Amino acid sequence: MPIRLIQCSNKMHEFRLSSLLTTVLVVVSGMVTGELSAVEKSLQFEAAFQGRCGHDSPCQQLCYELHDGMFECDCKSGYALHEDGYTCTRNDSVTDKIKEFERDIGLTFVDSNEIDSEDSVRFVKHLNLQTTTTTNSPALCVRNCGEGVCAFDSRGKQICRCPFGKTGSDCQITNPIRYPRFNGRSWIAFLPLRGAYKHVQISLEFRPESWDGILFLASERDDLVGDFMAILLHNGFLEFRFDCGSGLGVVKSEETVILNQWNTLSVYRHRWDAWIQLNRGKRIAGRSKGLFSRITFREPVFIGGRGNTSGLAERFPTDRGFVGCVRLLQANDHRYDFGEAPAGDTIKSQGVEECSTDKCTRSPCHHGGKCITTSNSSLCLCPLGYTGDLCETILDLQVPSFNGSSYLRHPALGDSALSWLDLDLVFKTQSADGLILYEGYQKYGSADFISVHMINGHVEFAFDLGTGTASLRSPRTVSLGEWHRLWISRTGKLAVMRVDNQPEVQVLAPGAFTQLSLPLSMYIGGVPDFDTVPEQIKVRMSFTGCIQKVVVNEKPLQIVRGALSGANVANCPHPCVAKPCGDGVQCIPIFDRYKCVCEKRCNSSDSDQVSFDGTSFVHYTGREVQKRITDGHLDINMRFRTTALTGLILWTGRSDRSADFLALGVQDGRIEVAYDLGSGETVLRYNTTGLPINDGHWHRMKFTRDERLSALTIDNGTKMFTISTGRLKQLNTNTGLYLGGTEDVEKSTAKRYRKGFVGCISDLILNEDYQVRLSWSTGAERVCIS
Repeated sequence: MPIRLIQCSNKMHEFRLSSLLTTVLVVVSGMVTGELSAVEKSLQFEAAFQGRCGHDSPCQQLCYELHDGMFECDCKSGYALHEDGYTCTRNDSVTDKIKEFERDIGLTFVDSNEIDSEDSVRFVKHLNLQTTTTTNSPALCVRNCGEGVCAFDSRGKQICRCPFGKTGSDCQITNPIRYPRFNGRSWIAFLPLRGAYKHVQISLEFRPESWDGILFLASERDDLVGDFMAILLHNGFLEFRFDCGSGLGVVKSEETVILNQWNTLSVYRHRWDAWIQLNRGKRIAGRSKGLFSRITFREPVFIGGRGNTSGLAERFPTDRGFVGCVRLLQANDHRYDFGEAPAGDTIKSQGVEECSTDKCTRSPCHHGGKCITTSNSSLCLCPLGYTGDLCETILDLQVPSFNGSSYLRHPALGDSALSWLDLDLVFKTQSADGLILYEGYQKYGSADFISVHMINGHVEFAFDLGTGTASLRSPRTVSLGEWHRLWISRTGKLAVMRVDNQPEVQVLAPGAFTQLSLPLSMYIGGVPDFDTVPEQIKVRMSFTGCIQKVVVNEKPLQIVRGALSGANVANCPHPCVAKPCGDGVQCIPIFDRYKCVCEKRCNSSDSDQVSFDGTSFVHYTGREVQKRITDGHLDINMRFRTTALTGLILWTGRSDRSADFLALGVQDGRIEVAYDLGSGETVLRYNTTGLPINDGHWHRMKFTRDERLSALTIDNGTKMFTISTGRLKQLNTNTGLYLGGTEDVEKSTAKRYRKGFVGCISDLILNEDYQVRLSWSTGAERVCIS
């Protein structure tokens, strides 16, 4: 690969880079023939500077720190990096070419806001495959293939290459694909990877029928010259290969895959470093070479084969396609749907059939349930609120029951448990082993965590402050099928635990650290993937039984209503399931008994407060309100209380759905303000205390915007600031002010919120001089005030 050096411009001193000793611009060009286009010239280099990212860096748009005191610049979508290595120019000429190309073919494949212009052209070009026969064909291909394409195989025989969802010798059979099977010559194409240039985590479940084959391929170029990432089988071993543009990295499994059985694979890559784990075995680590640490993805993601790429023989030990089935592909947070776009993720495919031997295809799960196979049958993991063998039954959850494949995911404790943590749990177990509660600091590897679990009938509490694991074990076993109460208290390194009337036990954590930080979600009843649970926790199965109470730091947790998500949670046999308190009154379980509690409501005698139920709202269209909202200065001051985890409190925007808007609401139990002045969205979230505000108590919120500078304060706490992007300073809205929700919350907020506010609001004041009247909207479903 040729490398050329370009001397940097003397303008570098204008950025006051006193620490910049040397600057090297490395231009990496591909092995191509002919004259490069202007676009290709603008995309064939990366710039590395000595120093660090910051306000003194030369980067015009984006800056990424590398290693060894180096950083490099990049540009936003629609812009190209200039040859000086730090300025950006708009790809207007490329955009014009795309539009001209789309007019010629009458079809647009890619949203130009999501993938840059050159990618769009290349992607359209590569997906129009197999439209012509080769010049070496013995004759014109005349076979009638219906919706498929007639082609010649390697022996010159006419065959049909069927489109997605069609199979048979003449593509005459309709066969929707749920779990694809690949025959060594077939493949599926998805859109290029996004948000994976620096970090990616891939999960795969596959059943191989051959020792060799390409499972996954994503690259910068179709000839694999430059950046790429691939997962393949060679002689039965699994290999993860990746190149950031300056050297190949290879991570190879120590064990072979199991043919004709389902295998699981986890791949984790962060910049130069990567590890793989096959079938929950040993994690094998590796590292790529060279200076560059980011991978550019412009080509489609191919599963099962090479797709339209070339150059595999020079890069890989095999260029064969995969033979077998794939039932799961997840990259970062996106789980791929193998169905055809737009309902699914598949953009193009060749020769793919349904994996008919998979039990899940014969018993599909309803309502978004996930099907997994066991040795003898299949099992549906139902989302929260559904139950049944196929997740077909709607369930009103009162006291949750867990069956060993269940879990509930709650917001993280964050820094609320730094120095002390108190837990109070009431549970009934049906098994001597199982994970009851878990939260960690990072998804993989050892770091801070807490775990409440059962091993051999004993209750255990384990925690790690970052310098070693400490654990407590109940002196005696607990009985199955009966309610038990567990108290845990941790202050610094000291932890104390008591179960029922058993003797109290305590332990001191090793090491010097005394604080506990838990930024990941808290799981109750189990976890979706035990690979995320540290090896120090010996139990590797979820809880089987019921959990009726969890109190964290003296605050009762809404086990079901407060959950962010969950799977396979059913109702425990308990009197509260029959709703003995009636509608609108909460049933609180107390072991095998219960009590009824009326929920707090706004006092109707108060003259200036209003309650909302998630569907009600007030719309203010008066001139005084509109004038204050669109002023260069905006001050919103109000009191509120809620027990809801999420909901839209206040919104203003434009009737034509253009950029400018302001949305204030509750997200994951915390106040969040999002707004756009026309130069891009800015989000300010109040999370300084670590404690959620959906506790049913009154809180005061104050939000202030002075042109681009914004500030948010809750209950006279620490003030949080942010500055919006771009140069625009005015909030140009024309819809007035919505309080408590809108006619269509999802549409108004672009699905940021799905429902309105549930709770009470009082003392709403704008710009410190205008008190908004609330009392006349009491009892109304929706009120417009002019």
